[in-house]
Amino acid sequence: MKRSKVAVLVAGSWGTALAAVLADNDHQVALWTRSASQAEEINTRHTNSRFLGDAVISDRIEATTSLADALADAEMIVFVAPSAAMREVARAAAPYIDEQTLCVHATKGFESETLKRMSTIIAEELGRPEEQVAVLSGPSHAEEVMRKLPTTVAVASSVQQLAERVQDLFINPYFRVYTNPDVIGVEVAGAIKNIIALGAGLSDGLGFGDNAKAALITRGLAEIGRLGAAMGANALTFAGLAGVGDLIVTCTSQHSRNWRAGSLLAQGLPLAEVLERMGMVVEGVRTTRAAHELAQRFEVDMPITQQLNKVLFQDKQPREAVEALMGRGRTHEIENTAKAWGLHQSRPPVI
Repeated sequence: MKRSKVAVLVAGSWGTALAAVLADNDHQVALWTRSASQAEEINTRHTNSRFLGDAVISDRIEATTSLADALADAEMIVFVAPSAAMREVARAAAPYIDEQTLCVHATKGFESETLKRMSTIIAEELGRPEEQVAVLSGPSHAEEVMRKLPTTVAVASSVQQLAERVQDLFINPYFRVYTNPDVIGVEVAGAIKNIIALGAGLSDGLGFGDNAKAALITRGLAEIGRLGAAMGANALTFAGLAGVGDLIVTCTSQHSRNWRAGSLLAQGLPLAEVLERMGMVVEGVRTTRAAHELAQRFEVDMPITQQLNKVLFQDKQPREAVEALMGRGRTHEIENTAKAWGLHQSRPPVI
């Protein structure tokens, strides 16, 4: 494999894990952070303790607080800033990015003010077509990637050659990468699954058991599909790694920040205290409000999102939200899902 320079922005848990994958592939990796103390820790102690505890970071990763240094001569840039900071980071990076540089992001959320997807924001700030921004997503906890446990993700781009170039830079024996042409579907699935994971944490925190969580995940997938289809996604994406794969891992693992936040909310803690205890970004919180607004814009039924929005921002009690979901009017599962996802439903012949 040809050795390349890659810049990763920023040095959170997932950014650091992706930097580790790239370093294991023998690439030169620049990991950008605003924090001088964090950069020093990564470069001298080879740890990122705030985000990854005592996990050892490759000495082939060089952390820096200089965007100019991080981006100089980089063949690929991986944006992993929180959704709320993505536009700011992309704007700051833009002067140092060549038009030939590969750009990919691995952030799951929408911009709160505009409801735009991350690839749209990056394209706007870099002044390039949106088709030139790829997205990496799938079931992938940073803690497990750092341990080199088998992980499989998808890289999405409508330009197959671009997706394959990103695939080649990341893929290795423990980090398998598929390509997918459906950027919208991959981004919508990655964002909305965090909302459903908040709900799964609430359900578990209330002691509602496996039946309830299985139903929540299944109906959550239907909500992902409805919004995605309305925004122009391919329904098949939701049956893949970025869809059901990421949904399962985020709703069932205690590595999941969104699951943990939901569990804390179920204990009666106010949202502000939950976020303070987490100490890291919980993307599902911002995404819930954004998705609620998107559902209204596209006239899509998203009852789980609606109820979680009331829990997070209107002080509705979690148990009341579950009761509201269980008390909804009768409906037909297959017909509604097929219609919402734009799928043809063939009925069995009457015998």
